[in-house]
Amino acid sequence: MTTTPLSISARLPKIHLDKSLVGRLEALAASVMRRSPDVGERLIDEIARAKLVAPDKMRGDVVTIGSEVTYRDLGMARLHTVTVVYPEDADIDQGRISVLTPVGVALLGLSPGATIFWNTREDEKRHLEVLAVKPPGTE
Repeated sequence: MTTTPLSISARLPKIHLDKSLVGRLEALAASVMRRSPDVGERLIDEIARAKLVAPDKMRGDVVTIGSEVTYRDLGMARLHTVTVVYPEDADIDQGRISVLTPVGVALLGLSPGATIFWNTREDEKRHLEVLAVKPPGTE
């Protein structure tokens, strides 16, 4: 017996994006298409399925550019705390990951309790769960 797979959007958690960031995120996705088409396409897909929210209406517990996120890699049972940033601000040694990385795209728009899959650059499928989000500019 065969089953029809659920559409990808039915399996993914709801996400919210600050609508003022969409233009820049779309431009970044387009710019990365040649060297990392999977990342660019995933970012475009995430933007397309997101509920767009006015900046003053964004909840503080939603991952956006500048958010500090603590998540659990469910496959390795490890905790990670990172800040999602634009590519020019990325510094892995400082825990700042680019939104143009597979995990950066996966985290964008999520809230605590959400789980999502992401594919590593080596095409390994991983799952993560968001545990906590600090809004941009808080320490």
